[in-house]
Amino acid sequence: METTNFNIVSANSNIDWTGRKVTGAHNGTIGIKEGHFILNDGKIKGGNIVINTASIKILDVTDPDTNAQFAGHLASDDFFSIEKFPTANFEILSVKEISNGKYYLEGNLTIKDITHLTGFETEVETNNNTLSLSGKLVIDRTKYDIKFRSGNFFKDLGDTLIYNDFDLDFTITAEASKN
Repeated sequence: METTNFNIVSANSNIDWTGRKVTGAHNGTIGIKEGHFILNDGKIKGGNIVINTASIKILDVTDPDTNAQFAGHLASDDFFSIEKFPTANFEILSVKEISNGKYYLEGNLTIKDITHLTGFETEVETNNNTLSLSGKLVIDRTKYDIKFRSGNFFKDLGDTLIYNDFDLDFTITAEASKN
């Protein structure tokens, strides 16, 4: 049984986020700080992904002042408390192969020092010493003490309500360790 460690190449990996509200949606990007995947005989067996929450960017708000204000709000305690928690982490606990190259990854997602078990489907391709992984993770933000304008916690929000789920669409590139 051959075990290979693949380290995430942050510069070639990205996460697109989408948050929805009654009146529309916002979207942007967030960076991956580091991470790795462990493969046994070419199949994922474990690993982790460290997300750099301080790198969050908003792409749909083009006015610089409004964008800066919104980014400051996402960094605040209403959302990600970036000063206190500059990273989020996903630690793979189990892997189920759905079909060739398609997996269900389950693990602990930690945001703001709060951890919950979650999972998602991903497609994985390996080509020589490179691994590509893509998928979508849907997160209920209220589980991580991100309650701002949530209908679960506040009444009569009308069209200011922000939906609890947000999406992370990711494409990750990792390279085999040279050891």
